Amino acid sequence: MGYSKKYLPLFIGLAMGVGVFLGSKLNFSNPSAKLFSYNAKKEKLNRLIDYIDYEYVDEINTDSIVDVTVNRILENLDPHSVYIPPEELEGITESMQGDFIGIGVSYYPFRDTISVINTIKGGPSEKSGILAGDRILMADQDTLYGERLRRDRLADKLKGELNSQVQLKVYRRGKGVFDVVVKRGRVPLQSVDASYMLQEKMGYIKVNRFAETTYTEFKRALDSLQDMGAEALVVDLRDNGGGFIAPALKMADEFLKDDELIMFTKNKKGAIENNYATKNGSFEKGDIYVLINENSASASEIFAGAIQDNDRGTIVGRRSYGKGLVQREMALGDGSAIRLTISRYYTPTGRSIQKPYSNGNKEYFNEYLERYKNGELQNADSIQVADSLKFKTPGGKTVYGGGGIIPDIFVSKDTTRVGETLDYMLRSGRMGGYIFEELDKKREYYNQLTKDQFKEEIQIDNEFAEGFLAYTRRNGVDLKLNNYREQLKKYLKAIMAQQLFGTNEFEKIINQDDKMIQKVLSLSPE
Repeated sequence: MGYSKKYLPLFIGLAMGVGVFLGSKLNFSNPSAKLFSYNAKKEKLNRLIDYIDYEYVDEINTDSIVDVTVNRILENLDPHSVYIPPEELEGITESMQGDFIGIGVSYYPFRDTISVINTIKGGPSEKSGILAGDRILMADQDTLYGERLRRDRLADKLKGELNSQVQLKVYRRGKGVFDVVVKRGRVPLQSVDASYMLQEKMGYIKVNRFAETTYTEFKRALDSLQDMGAEALVVDLRDNGGGFIAPALKMADEFLKDDELIMFTKNKKGAIENNYATKNGSFEKGDIYVLINENSASASEIFAGAIQDNDRGTIVGRRSYGKGLVQREMALGDGSAIRLTISRYYTPTGRSIQKPYSNGNKEYFNEYLERYKNGELQNADSIQVADSLKFKTPGGKTVYGGGGIIPDIFVSKDTTRVGETLDYMLRSGRMGGYIFEELDKKREYYNQLTKDQFKEEIQIDNEFAEGFLAYTRRNGVDLKLNNYREQLKKYLKAIMAQQLFGTNEFEKIINQDDKMIQKVLSLSPE
C-alpha cells in the first residue's frame, strides 16, 4: 500500500536529513567511506524511519518514502545526479557493459510473434541456422506469442546463463515448424555503428555512445581503415550522449602526441587529476574531423575538446550539449543505485563546458528550445558566448567555455525539419515495421542478396514510398512528405539495408548528401 499525498510535505521536509541516513548505506571503495561511520544524527533518523514503519497510525510504505526522498535530494543537487531504481539498473548496466548473454537476434514483434529481423554475425543463433524472417514461437516450455506478452518479457525468456542451452520452436515460411537448440553466448551491443571509406584516403567512424567496449571497437575500426589506406579520418559523434570517460580518453590518445593533456578533473576539495596522452597513438599525423551537434554530450565533448584544444583537428557541426560534470555510480544496497556528481572536467586549455543549471532542472533540460528560438541552430553568429570565458589554444585559436564545444566550422540544422520527422518514424519503429513486412513478402529472395546485388538491384520507387505513407495512415499518422519523396526513399532503402546487412550499410546510405560530411569533403585536400 502507498502513502497518502497529504503526508508528502512531511516526508519531503525530512529529505535532507534522511539523505544523511541513506549516505551511511553508500558503498564506497575508497577512504571517504569513513565519512559514513556511526554518529547520533544518523541514528536519530534511522529511529524515525523505524517509528513511522512500526508505530504510525496509517499504513505507510517507508520504501516509497525513501525513494521519494532520494529523488528530491538529487534533484536539488544538479541535473545529472540521479537515482536508478532496481528495475532499471540491470538494463542500464548491461547497455554500458557493451554485451549481454542471449541468443543473438534482433527481432520485431510482428502480429504478436517474435519475428527475427537479423542474426548477430558469428552469434549463437546464426551458428544454429536461424535466419531473418523466422518466427520464434517457444523457448523451452514458454510460449512467446500472443497479444499480452510484453517485449521486455520476451527478451527475458531468451536471456540466460552463459553457455546454457535453450530449445526453440521456430516457424519458417516454406519449411513449417521445427525445433532448434541454441547455446547462449555473449552478444555485443555495438557502440561503433559504422566504419568505411568516404574517399580513397579518408575513413569514417560513427560512435553512438561510450561503453566499456567502445575503445576496442573503435581501435579495430581504425586499424582496418588504416589498412585500407586512410590518411584522414572523420569521427562522427552526433547524437552521442556520452557514457564512460575512459574510452573517450583512449580514443583521444590515438590522435595526440605523447604527454599532451587530454583533460583534467577537479573535485570539491580542489584536487586536480590530469589525463595525458601516451605513446600508444597510431594516428598522430593524419587529418581528423570531429562531427558534433546539440545532442553530443559528456564523453563526446571530452574527445572533441581534447582535439580542439590541442590544435589537432577540426570540429564541424553545431555547439554541443554542455555537460561537464563527472558522475560515479554508487550502490544503495537494495539493488538500486545513484549516480552522484563527484567532480567537474575541464578541457586542456582549462575551460569548463558545463552549461549553467542554477535556474533549475526544467530550464536546464529545455535549453535546447532556447537555442532553437534564438536562431543558434541556423546561424553561428547567434551563439551566445561571454568574453570572460575566452581561452586560447597553443596555436592561438580562440575557444570558449561556459556551455558546450563550439565548432570550428558551423553547419546549420535542416530548417524543414523533414529529417527530424523521418528520424522520429525510424525511432518509433513504424518505418522498420513497414520494411520488415515488405521484406517478408519475398524473404527467400532478399536473404540471398549480397551487398553488391542489393546496391545494384534494389531501387525504392514512388510506389514503394507511397505504400509506406499509406501504412502510416492506417496506423493513425498522416505524414506530409509529398515534397520530400527523395529523402523518404533514401531512409526506406537505408532501413532495408540495415535489416539485411547491419548498421554499417544503413549509415552509408543515410550519409549520402549529408551536410556535415559534404562540408568535410569540401575542406579536405583530397
